[in-house]
This record gives sequence, structure tokens and C-alpha cells, in this order.
Amino acid sequence: MHGTTGYRPANRSRLLLVEDDSELVELLADALRGEGYAVDVALDGHRGLHLGLTRPYDVVVIDRGLPALDGLDLLVRLRARSVRARALILTAQGTVHDRIDGLDAGADDYLVKPFDLDELSARLRALCRRALELSDLLHIGAGLLDVGQREVVLPDGGRVPLTTREFGLLRVLATHPDTVHTRAALRRTVFQDAPSQSIVDTYVYYLRTKLGRSAVHTVQGLGYRLGSL
Repeated sequence: MHGTTGYRPANRSRLLLVEDDSELVELLADALRGEGYAVDVALDGHRGLHLGLTRPYDVVVIDRGLPALDGLDLLVRLRARSVRARALILTAQGTVHDRIDGLDAGADDYLVKPFDLDELSARLRALCRRALELSDLLHIGAGLLDVGQREVVLPDGGRVPLTTREFGLLRVLATHPDTVHTRAALRRTVFQDAPSQSIVDTYVYYLRTKLGRSAVHTVQGLGYRLGSL
């Protein structure tokens, strides 16, 4: 495996790497973090299953030949629990039958060892783009805003339902996470029928009560921006 790339994921894509070769996983994790990914590592299928079920990821990279729990079995269990992260299978086997098995298990892509790091990076970029295009999930630090369900997915996998106005406010903040939003702008966008800007402060309070104070940051004298969970 060789190659380098200067790619930087636009929204710090979250990636789970499940690989039992400790030297390879360290090399890959360092390289991918250097490219801007937020990478979690699991050295066996059971740990990979735990992380995949309890933390939100954009892409999971799974070695097929894992001990204890085979990589395809791991992916099948993740898909059975409605984990929608894009999945790339790493394998030492490159037969057509092997690739079919992986795709049938729920994989989005397949890469045969040994591979070039530049090719892996290119495939991950494509998967991240597809995840972004099709996703109704917005990042809030280590958590997510599930737009379809109008719920926040916490880093531990728990879900917090939101009222219509709480959801509207958090969606605006999460859609533009680096923007400082004035109270006047948030009132115009989310609370058009409200008589005063104080309603923005009220719903920021409601969100912090449900999600923790760090969920929304106050920028003194200017307004609010997205925080983290």
C-alpha cells in the first residue's frame, strides 16, 4: 500500500475503521486523520459492532477477515439495525463471488488488498459525497440531527425528539455550523410570527435544557452558532 493525497473532507467526515492488523490499522488511521477525517478504530468485529451501533459515522471501512465476528456478518448486523453509513469492504480475496457476497451483505464498495492509499482515498471521497447527497442527517459535533425524524441522535446512540420550533432553530444552526446567526436573522427565519427577538433566547434555552449547554454557543454581542454534543 502506498500513495498520498491532500484531500480534506469538507465537514470532517466521521469514519469507522475495523481491521485486525494492528500495523495496517495504525498506518491507515494516521493517514486518514492527516487527510481530515475523524477516525475511530476497532481491532475486532465485536468492538466494531459496538461502535457502529452507538456512534454516528459517514463511512465504515471493514476488513472481511476479522476474528470472532466476520466482516460481512458485522455489516449484516449493522444493516439489520438500520445503520445507514456507507460501507467499504477490504479483502484479500478478489473473486466475483466474493464481491457479490459483500454487496449482498450491504457494502457500497469493495477494495482488494494490497491496495494503493490514493485509491482508498478516492473511494472514500466518493462514498462521503454519496452519503452527503442522500443523507437527511446533519452533524452536531459527535451527534446528529435526523431531519426526517426531527430528532437529535446523541453520541451514545440515544435519541431526543424536538418540537417543531426547536427543530427549526437547530436545523438552521446545523445547516450553517460556522455562521454566527443574529437574533434578528433567526427570528425572521424560524419565528416569523413572534412579536420579539426574545423568543430566540427562549428556544435556545429549551435546546440547551434537552441537549446540554454546549449544544448552542453564545457569541457575545452578536448572536448564536452551533455547538457540539
